[in-house]
Amino acid sequence: MRYDLTSKSNIMKSIWSGSIGFGLVNIPVKLFLAVQDSRLELDMLDGKTGSAIKFKRVSEKTGKEIPWEQIKKGYYYNEEYVLLDDSDFEAASPKKSKVIEIEAFVNDNEIDDIYFETPYFLEPAKGGEKAYQLLLKALEKTKKVGLSRFVMRTQEHLSVIRPKDNYLMLQQLRFEEELRSPEEIKVPAGIRLSTKEMTMAVELIKQHSTVFDISKYQDEYKKELMKIIKSKASGKKIPKKKLEVVYTKKDDLVEQLKASLTKTTKKRAS
Repeated sequence: MRYDLTSKSNIMKSIWSGSIGFGLVNIPVKLFLAVQDSRLELDMLDGKTGSAIKFKRVSEKTGKEIPWEQIKKGYYYNEEYVLLDDSDFEAASPKKSKVIEIEAFVNDNEIDDIYFETPYFLEPAKGGEKAYQLLLKALEKTKKVGLSRFVMRTQEHLSVIRPKDNYLMLQQLRFEEELRSPEEIKVPAGIRLSTKEMTMAVELIKQHSTVFDISKYQDEYKKELMKIIKSKASGKKIPKKKLEVVYTKKDDLVEQLKASLTKTTKKRAS
């Protein structure tokens, strides 16, 4: 699939503008969020009256509501708040507020998936079209991605710039300090697996293996929930559905695998 990011019919709104620093080359770009929230918007209601619950920004000291334009950000330090404004955030790193500086080029497969976060589209701004294409084609040819850092919404973001189809994509990364250690996860060691168990498990994986196609997967839960909402709105009574999961015991492992393989074979035959 190819995207025309310069199309006038594009209804996406740029959330950041600045440039990509590529050596001594500065490429003016705009940043667009590449994902959208598809969840149902559920409001909080009073369980007795059914009225909507509204949240107010109230001063802890006076109890009065504070208008949005009067609200400032602050950090609690030495038992008091230090107020910060936009100039303070920019002063912390003026360049990173305006430039996505590529610091190194790395192989994409060297970055563990656990670090990946939000994806963004990068669009060339006026005058940056040729330099944008140069970076895009050079990354494609070298099969590298650009490791970079920049500041957006008062936060520094680690990211990679990668070529995708006919455009550049910026993928936000987590910093190492944001990841928890798995040391407290209890995974038992020394469990013996029989050759038969392993053979059947591998066979089950092979039978269910396919080429990945994201278009085949949709939010089925949202669809079912919407059906329930429409039914309740029309006054229909909703039958309660419950599922009791029966966990496989270690002595039943082979039988459960065998039944799974039989089920898969029958399903393919029908």
